[in-house]
Amino acid sequence: MRNPSRRGFLRTLGACTAIGALGACTITKNGSVTTVTINVAKVKAYGQAGLNAVSTILDITAVATAIGAPAVSVINIASAALDASLTAFASAAGSSVTVSYDNATMKTRIDSVLADLQKVASDLEAGLKGASSKVSSSILSDASVAVSSLSTVISVFEGLLGVVSARRATMTEAQALRNLGVTA
Repeated sequence: MRNPSRRGFLRTLGACTAIGALGACTITKNGSVTTVTINVAKVKAYGQAGLNAVSTILDITAVATAIGAPAVSVINIASAALDASLTAFASAAGSSVTVSYDNATMKTRIDSVLADLQKVASDLEAGLKGASSKVSSSILSDASVAVSSLSTVISVFEGLLGVVSARRATMTEAQALRNLGVTA
């Protein structure tokens, strides 16, 4: 987890500066006060990408069957949690949100969307791994594109938040969102 201290917040600012060209956040400074404004539409798009990844994979009947009912249930629970955290974030944020290192409520909501996205991705990856020997490679390839796209979205989102991750994006943010049927 990230350090909720001022130092952790300043590291987040550095990450936002590095990815500012993505349009996901802006940073302003007024004297000693630094303000980070997060593009709510981007966060909503990232969350929707997770929900769409679940639909994409579970709508492939052969994959859903190979994953099995217990794993599908776990994936659906993670998807419902993501939907709830995304709804809570969107309701609280409006069209934009300004986050400072001491805004614990909004930070918690943003962290919740990320954690739920990570859970959805993890559950989908585990399900596909279990299904890999039961499904043709062409069908598995379609499902793998959705998981890879979601991993890219998570990497970009983590970059936005200043989370250090060993994960590498396998495609551009725009390509990943397009693969998952989301426009940002």
